[in-house]
Amino acid sequence: MRSRQRGGGQLGLILLASQVFQVGVENIPPVTLAVLCLNVYLFLVPTLPILQACISVQQAYWGGDWRRLVLSPLHHLDEWHLYYNMASFLWKGVKLEPRLGSSFYACLLAVFSLLTGVIYLLLEMGLSEITQDPSYNIQCAVGFSGVLFALKVLSNHYHPGGVSYVMGVPVANRYASWVELVLIHVMSPGTSFVGHLAGILVGLLYTAGPLKIIMSSIAGFVTNGYHARQNPYYNSSGYSGSSGGPHTHPQNGHPYTGGLSEEEQYEAAIRASLNGRGGSTQRRPTSYGFNIPGELTAEEIRRRRLQRIDHLD
Repeated sequence: MRSRQRGGGQLGLILLASQVFQVGVENIPPVTLAVLCLNVYLFLVPTLPILQACISVQQAYWGGDWRRLVLSPLHHLDEWHLYYNMASFLWKGVKLEPRLGSSFYACLLAVFSLLTGVIYLLLEMGLSEITQDPSYNIQCAVGFSGVLFALKVLSNHYHPGGVSYVMGVPVANRYASWVELVLIHVMSPGTSFVGHLAGILVGLLYTAGPLKIIMSSIAGFVTNGYHARQNPYYNSSGYSGSSGGPHTHPQNGHPYTGGLSEEEQYEAAIRASLNGRGGSTQRRPTSYGFNIPGELTAEEIRRRRLQRIDHLD
């Protein structure tokens, strides 16, 4: 069953474990921790070969194998693919889950995962029709970073005036996801441009479209307002309470960096991945790829910490 290719030995898994323990298991919100563990488990004990989990028009739409909508985000090609996606997801989950509430965040991840796959299929079908190139219908993609791009759009939405650092270059948050989309495709051509684009479009459906209204209405109806009354973070449009601890306050930033900033993690993961895969021409499923987060630089974290200390004084 372990048909996937391993490009980085066990180093990617060791680095991911290091990230988790440096953040502290007790500091990781429950849904984020559960999803991270599920991805690692399915990588270590794969229930299916990677070619039976990846998503394509041919397999999902023509073949009717719709379970791939669920399976494809949870499977990864190699240790570095898993490491970078989960390290980035850990960073985002620590910030977003306390803000939205665990129940709502779990629903959000499920909806984002399914919609990213659906939009990916629609885009591939559209490209095949427009270009008259049937190869788009057989492109098979796998990985969690389509969802990560959607979460990136959501995170940037909550910090509209902020700046993200993309490969060391400051970019306004409103444009960061688009810049990352282009750079990641240029730097790592084997990644799925369409998969990442699908994630961005899902994020925009939530922040600028009807998805947030629909999800909030359904959640409010199902819970009858329980979470809104009991959980100060259950507010999909913004922060609405305090946590009792500085590490989850969105205005102060998160003091745990996992040892490396997301930008540093990206550069290290890309280098290791390229070294591990170097020059291989064997055809295999494309990866949703490496997302370039860079939400906070080390300097910005230090500055926010100083601001928090001044505030407490």
